Amino acid sequence: MTNFFNTIFTRYPVKTQRSLSVLPGFVSWFLILFPIWGSLFIPYAVAYFVLFFDVFWFYRSFSLVITAYISSKKIKDAESENWLEKASKLTGFEKVTHIIVIPNYKETDEKLRRIVGTIAAQTFPLGRIYIFLAMEKREKNARQKSAKIIKEFENIFGGIYATYHPDIQDEVKGKSSNQSFAAKEANKLLVEGGLIDENFSTITTADADSMFDRQYFSYLTFGFLKDAKRYNRFWQSANVDHNNFWSVPAATRIFSFFSSLWRTGLLVQGDRLIPTSTYSLSYLLLKRIGYWDTDVIPEDYRVFFKAFFAMKGDIATNPIFLKTSMDSPLSPTYIGSLKNKYSQIRRWSYGASDDPLFIKWWFTVPGVPFIRKTKILFHVLLDHFLWPVNWFILTISANIITLINPVFAKTTIGYNLPILARFILSSTLIALIIMVVIDYRNRPKHLSKSKIRELVFPLEFILMPIAGFFLNSLPAIISHTQLMLGKKMEYKVTEKL
Repeated sequence: MTNFFNTIFTRYPVKTQRSLSVLPGFVSWFLILFPIWGSLFIPYAVAYFVLFFDVFWFYRSFSLVITAYISSKKIKDAESENWLEKASKLTGFEKVTHIIVIPNYKETDEKLRRIVGTIAAQTFPLGRIYIFLAMEKREKNARQKSAKIIKEFENIFGGIYATYHPDIQDEVKGKSSNQSFAAKEANKLLVEGGLIDENFSTITTADADSMFDRQYFSYLTFGFLKDAKRYNRFWQSANVDHNNFWSVPAATRIFSFFSSLWRTGLLVQGDRLIPTSTYSLSYLLLKRIGYWDTDVIPEDYRVFFKAFFAMKGDIATNPIFLKTSMDSPLSPTYIGSLKNKYSQIRRWSYGASDDPLFIKWWFTVPGVPFIRKTKILFHVLLDHFLWPVNWFILTISANIITLINPVFAKTTIGYNLPILARFILSSTLIALIIMVVIDYRNRPKHLSKSKIRELVFPLEFILMPIAGFFLNSLPAIISHTQLMLGKKMEYKVTEKL
């Protein structure tokens, strides 16, 4: 079968690409509009669909509570371990080195100094850590900025360097092409230069706003040496938006709350854990698959699936039960901060642009375990396709049916539908209360502005319906529609003060 589909994709490359590119937007728009036209022709089907979706949301809410709680407990336990001591007892410890690539563009000196500072505070021997400030050549004063950071930290690590990614024809400007350029430069300098053993090295891509736990690289070393399939592994910590939690607008803070819990909960969900934002992988694996691709904006899901299919499914992401704290979008002005959050969601949701390639690989790459590849792809497509849809189904669909079809509203199911929907969704408030408690225990207490702010914070969830539309569903459906129309997105750096 793979040969058949490979023939189809090879013979009709443009048509198959366009057809699959339309899929995310088509499914999203179909589900959003289904309660409107369906209410006229198949109201019973729409009613049961809405109820099923509400139950599905109820299930996901309490699943998040359970997974976030389990992960949080594991993180607390891991923070009390001495990972350097545990790693140092393993064979090969003295050979392990870590390469850290920090792709950045127009970041402040303070932001770069902060992330390098958290690396300088690591418990792992700093002489075996190599940092690459991945600058963009087109950025004004990039060399002066990197020179300051290098001078400040030059005698602390095994090496700290700067690369200057030029604008290259047929490349997409952004994180993926920048860090790919830096990784190739690292190979020339460190591997070909004989400074490190690539068989005992990991490479980490770190967003400039990341703040590592001081045991991150000791934990990573332990996980790397302990795993018999270390050369086929990614590692992911809990990326939480804690750095400026109390400085961002309330609407953004709500998303920081949910995204932090979501990423934390993913650590215990097996194949649902796919590397995002700041993560690590075997250096040999990255080199084997040809580094990060240079023709895309989103790079994390792409590099995982690229490795997954290249290695015939023998790839996994291992959890690091520690927190990597990050920034939420923030601007000098309130409106500017909201615009930055909107732009960030536009960029993230445009990640659906990779779905056609993932689907193509699913059809055409032979020798990959069917059940595992299907399960992983299904969850990715489900998250992408439902991203713009959730708000519409959960907030207005139950009432739309009875409004459009008053005759159906007089039936038993039509009359009870809004009541049942409200009851199911109101029940998720229990899950929300538990999430607030888990989040409170996870967040560093020194970041809190005041006790009153902590107590008032739950009241900010009143903004969820408005924030959910303007800062989540709307930018996502615009990205999907843009993808349907065949229009590419220009990379825009999210401002994070």
